[in-house]
Amino acid sequence: MLEEYKTVKGYGEHELVIQKSRFIAHFSRATTEEEAQTFIEKIKKKHWNANHNCSCYLIGEQDLIQKANDDGEPSGTAGVPMLEVLKKQQLKDTVVVVTRYFGGIKLGAGGLIRAYGGAVSNGLSQVGVVKRTLMQVVSCSIDYHWLGKVENELRNSSFPLKEIDYLDEVIVRVYVPNLDVDSFNNWMTELTNGQAKINVSESVYLESDFIN
Repeated sequence: MLEEYKTVKGYGEHELVIQKSRFIAHFSRATTEEEAQTFIEKIKKKHWNANHNCSCYLIGEQDLIQKANDDGEPSGTAGVPMLEVLKKQQLKDTVVVVTRYFGGIKLGAGGLIRAYGGAVSNGLSQVGVVKRTLMQVVSCSIDYHWLGKVENELRNSSFPLKEIDYLDEVIVRVYVPNLDVDSFNNWMTELTNGQAKINVSESVYLESDFIN
């Protein structure tokens, strides 16, 4: 599993009008080629009367699955420029369909490349990109008299607090980056004079908005 990667925030769409042609970019996550193809077919059915529904996707930790489709536009003027935008922004597990309703003015090969690439680039700015960071969920069982101190220290630390369960003991669950687990454990042990019972329970990806 990757320690960290970027992907599209979720489903979204954004429209540009260029020389009277409408370019509607549709975005979604896809972790398998089947998911990507299903999304593409869904958009094609929605915009069945469009002139073109060009698509691309980039899937896998090492980007092993890459596809681009011009859907009737001149070869290399739509799908590949779209895919290049995803690569340039280092996105993973992302599928895009750009729907074009022709407005009567031909753009030429260069114009089409700029239009389809721009539709994806502008669309990503509107839909949003997130950073997914692999975290360990660390559970700390403590007596109630430690709660105030532990909670206050956590809220002033770089470790995101997941939840607190109030049982016979208080169980505080915290997101900790892989590389920081040992230092977190030492910090929590010192904070509670060795009274905390610490357990690493699961690995999860934590999402945060990515700002260029």
